[in-house]
Amino acid sequence: MMRLGDKCTCKDKISSPITKYTELDPALCLELRKIVNTLIAPGKGLLASDESPASLEKRFDELNIENSETTRRDYRQMLFTADKSRLSKYISGVILHHETVYQKTTDDIEFIELLRQRNVVPGIKVDRGLVQLFGTKDENTTEGLDSLQERCIQYKRDGCHFAKWRCTYTISESTPSQLAMAANANVLARYASICQSARIVPIVEPEILNTGNHGINRALEVHEDVLSILFRALNEHRVYLEGIILKPAMVLSGIQNTMNCTSQIVAEYTLTALERTVPPAVPAVLFLSGGQSDTDSVLNLNAINTYEGKKPWTLSFCYGRALQNEAMKVWSGNAENIEKAQETFLERAKLCSEAALGQAQLNNGVCTRRKTNSL
Repeated sequence: MMRLGDKCTCKDKISSPITKYTELDPALCLELRKIVNTLIAPGKGLLASDESPASLEKRFDELNIENSETTRRDYRQMLFTADKSRLSKYISGVILHHETVYQKTTDDIEFIELLRQRNVVPGIKVDRGLVQLFGTKDENTTEGLDSLQERCIQYKRDGCHFAKWRCTYTISESTPSQLAMAANANVLARYASICQSARIVPIVEPEILNTGNHGINRALEVHEDVLSILFRALNEHRVYLEGIILKPAMVLSGIQNTMNCTSQIVAEYTLTALERTVPPAVPAVLFLSGGQSDTDSVLNLNAINTYEGKKPWTLSFCYGRALQNEAMKVWSGNAENIEKAQETFLERAKLCSEAALGQAQLNNGVCTRRKTNSL
């Protein structure tokens, strides 16, 4: 059986009919790395468009948009049919919800095929949501492992080449608990190994929420603890690190903390956490935008990529709302607004792409915030 660190030596293009592997053989490793390399092309990131119907309902309600299968289809179609050359320049892959995988455009083209035609890799959210973790005080774990292998095999057959699974952690004086960190690390590791056995690249998402009033020093401590325990579990489960993508939050002070930090401090603390915990074998870290404003998600990513120091990973974005917020408002369920909404979406994607290259225009480098430098 192939172990972590062994090199894949296959030279031929992958065309194997195998749907499930029982070990990390060279052909599987090669296929996983090819998918990863496509997803982490320079200046590209991922669009997280995997909101459930229930998640979209609140956002649609705010804009007086009916939440139906048709309107959800129309919304995703608006995003995916944006100018082909510009879309594929900034976006390498899209995380889909199960519903979207099996929907078709108004021209009767399956969304999976539409994305393929636009040189965008389809992916799929495979977790089934958060549940309370027994034995903890209001901490969660994530469901969905029971049928995951069968679902991954089917999603691969249907054209999805990567997956996402999210676990969450809260920061307080007593959380995250050791139980929550250990339980979620093992859930994420088991998910990753199942995905890889089905020839799907796992995006591992240990989201540390920035609710609360903690400072950035406490956030750094929690990030280091969570990531250290996570990578120990990934190694114990024999997960092929070169064939995964990490999707963490940036190290941020709590949103209820009246003092906030500059992008440079966020970059310093985020990279410190990664350097201390994430092996160089991991090819990419694609940050989530949760808890940040649309502006901060760009400024902080740009600061991370311009910060001096060791950065052995590709550092890019896997954003949902930070890419979609303004476009959704412009669209508002009205077909007449599609072109304007698509232009808004592409402009946001361009900004994120520039930040992933450390080339975002920052108004002469000045970032205005509430207050600065509170640690």
